Amino acid sequence: MRSCLKFLLLALAGLGMAATSYAAQTAAIAPGTIVGIVTDTADRPISRATVTAVCLENGSIRATLSGADGVYSFADLPPGTWSVTVHVDGTPDAVARALPVTSGKATRQDIAMNGTPAPPVARQPVLAASPPAGTSAPRGTSPAAPASAVNVPEALQTPEPAPENDTQTPFAVGDLGWMNGYGRATTPIFDTKLFTPEVRFDVNYLQDLNHPKDHTIVGSTEEFRSGEFQIEQVSLGGNFHWHNVQARFLSMFGMFAVTTPRNDASAGVGQWDLQGAYKYFSEANAGYHWDVNHGLNVDAGIFVSYVGLFSYYNFDNWTYQPSFVSSNTPWFFNGLRVQWFPTQTLKIEPWLINGWQSYAKFNKQPGFGGQILWIPNDAFKLVLNSYTLGQDNLASGSGVPNNGGSPTAAIGLANPQAPFINYAHVTRVHEDDSVLWKYFDAKDSAGLSKLAFSLTWDFGCEYGGGVNCTHGPNKANFLGVMLYNRAWFDHDRYAITLGGGFMNNPGRYLALVPPIDGATAQSGTPYFTENPGQALLQWDTQLNFQYMPRDWITWWTEATFRHSNVPYWAGTGGVTPPLGNTGSPASMVCNNGSAIGTDGCANEGGVWYPDLRTREVIWGAGVMVKF
Repeated sequence: MRSCLKFLLLALAGLGMAATSYAAQTAAIAPGTIVGIVTDTADRPISRATVTAVCLENGSIRATLSGADGVYSFADLPPGTWSVTVHVDGTPDAVARALPVTSGKATRQDIAMNGTPAPPVARQPVLAASPPAGTSAPRGTSPAAPASAVNVPEALQTPEPAPENDTQTPFAVGDLGWMNGYGRATTPIFDTKLFTPEVRFDVNYLQDLNHPKDHTIVGSTEEFRSGEFQIEQVSLGGNFHWHNVQARFLSMFGMFAVTTPRNDASAGVGQWDLQGAYKYFSEANAGYHWDVNHGLNVDAGIFVSYVGLFSYYNFDNWTYQPSFVSSNTPWFFNGLRVQWFPTQTLKIEPWLINGWQSYAKFNKQPGFGGQILWIPNDAFKLVLNSYTLGQDNLASGSGVPNNGGSPTAAIGLANPQAPFINYAHVTRVHEDDSVLWKYFDAKDSAGLSKLAFSLTWDFGCEYGGGVNCTHGPNKANFLGVMLYNRAWFDHDRYAITLGGGFMNNPGRYLALVPPIDGATAQSGTPYFTENPGQALLQWDTQLNFQYMPRDWITWWTEATFRHSNVPYWAGTGGVTPPLGNTGSPASMVCNNGSAIGTDGCANEGGVWYPDLRTREVIWGAGVMVKF
């Protein structure tokens, strides 16, 4: 019995030693991986770079191309010492010598195309790296796992990169990331044939030098609270695209989710909580693409507006606070959009929409508009936006003053020469045009690397229902201009922008309603009425500095001066009643916090008035991220 047991133990020991030897031999012959990112002198990814790996022991050669995100990968290299060479036309080759490849391990080697490759980082796990076109690199490889190729479903594969000489893709005329209102990244950080994700963060700190005690900033669609850190925007989403079907969704959280809907009075028409239904959507649309000419798209849903040049998203802009032409004109449309690209450099885009910055139709007819966009090269852009036939005033009934819903006629603050306006018949037209020109470009310079300017002009008016475009006591029109000049430095890492503009808006129909006592565009406020004929002339200027160490992050600081011919900006006393908002912003407030009565607050300590000023200076700083 003992001899049998001893024999069994010896047999098991022998099997264990054999298994260990076999595992060691298997590990010794398992392939290894070299993976990395190819970048230029400004740390931007380079696509379609030729990457060659040569084994220094036996002369074996492998070759691949870097992907749209600059990532290259050799997933099945025999263990040994390898040399990697990167070739890009017009740039000296970069060589990384003597890279160790270990069985079952990943060696990371990033290479900058400036003659000095980054130091090797060996035996690092490859996490969420997109493979180059035509390859399938491992994803989520751990140090202990063998690096082997995997079959990636077609929908999740990286799209084929555009050809070097792309004559088909609309506006593939060079790097357009310098333009105001555009994102800087020329290629997405991560992309598949099905989905291109997008993530945005925007955090700011603002200080109004009027020092309003309620911390409320007035008259802006970008700046809202003074003396505080605030989360302006958190957005998640992206673009879906599969077999010509396309959809875009971007959520909207942070300050934008409550400040943007307050400027839309159309929710006061009919039933259902439209602001609650849409407030967390920045963009949500879907449609179909046809291969007609250079592309034809038909989409329906909520779209970001093109009016006013500046993007709704602060990350894309030259300054944080834009001038009045952008800040007082719409940020989104809800309706149907057609995009036709008859040539590679021209887009013609008609719209059928509910109205300007409106979830619903204000009155009996929708708005019509469109855009013509021409970008002949990477140094010039011309955009023409038109809007017409929209009836974008909240009508409370024939012959009744509307003023955004505020019964100002009852308290004597309405225009006495315009007491009866039929807002159901007031029609709006508007034209918004911009030109951008990059007049100097030396992006490889460590000094001044780029110069560009943008010029925007707007004009429009309202007519009908007792309102006139150009004459009479009920005049309502808009004229605005803004001009910005921007200089980039040190390979476009730093930028300084100086500019501003003015707005003349008699009738005030495009002026943002100050949030006095919680007022919105729907409620209006008796403290700042918006009747035809009432004057409003405002001008401003901004000085902005940005630091952009990567294409997907911006640190900024900015100073803004704004002036109005009538008191408009929040002063030290703020715009909040003594005991807080009353819940009745369309009525005046007494000093004891009660609503105004028939005695005009005689028994309540008198009428309370907000502290409004004609001038405002705001300093701010923040960080913005876009992936």
